[in-house]
Amino acid sequence: MSALTFATRRAAVFVALLGAAALAGANARASDVYDAAVGHVGRSSDDLKRDALDHPADVLRLAAIKPGMHVADFLAADGYYSELLSYLVGPKGHVLLINNAAYDHWSDNAWQQRLANGRLPNVEHRTMEVEHLDIPDHSLDAILLIKVYHDLYWVATEGPWPKMDPNLVLDEIARALKPGGVLLLVDHSAKAGTGAADAGRIHRIDEEYARRDFEKHGFTYVSRSEVLRRPDDPRELITYKGPMVGKTDRFVMVFHKQR
Repeated sequence: MSALTFATRRAAVFVALLGAAALAGANARASDVYDAAVGHVGRSSDDLKRDALDHPADVLRLAAIKPGMHVADFLAADGYYSELLSYLVGPKGHVLLINNAAYDHWSDNAWQQRLANGRLPNVEHRTMEVEHLDIPDHSLDAILLIKVYHDLYWVATEGPWPKMDPNLVLDEIARALKPGGVLLLVDHSAKAGTGAADAGRIHRIDEEYARRDFEKHGFTYVSRSEVLRRPDDPRELITYKGPMVGKTDRFVMVFHKQR
């Protein structure tokens, strides 16, 4: 091997190693942003307990939320994720904590305590009908649906939950997102092939049904994560009470609004 060839190869190896180190450093910095949001001083003890079940840093990392973004936490209830989004988008960003009247009721309006005394000044609570979102077209960089998508298919026999058309809701979500915007979806897994049949009975929905549903409404599937998988879940029991609370198998998917 000539001295010139050796020197050339050594330079190429050095450049490759430098590139790998830069990529690793970038990934580490990105990880730090999401971990720092979860570790932010002043988060409630209830939220800290939930962290162990929901792995929010890992979930939010998939959506690549960045400073300055305008994002929505859809049917956010008490705003657990809204607070984390607040830290990620920073003072130049904006978070919509969206509920309908039923979700405000079920959460005992706990979002009020979360937002009290201006502690999250970039978070705005809004109560609206989800079939007619009072949000400008193409105004959001990202929308999160965390364990709420199945409720679009729930037809309640009592209580405050309204009957709705899931097609209208998904069209409204697509309208509000910018082209290329991110949709992060987390929900309780139903058995494969059941579609939306278990959405009301046990508050679960079939993962592949969900993927096809969003694809029909202008979204491109990007990726999924196994971070919330629980293979020991038989996917036969109700999710929000009884022995499966905090123990359900959940799917996590990322979509982009078609350009």
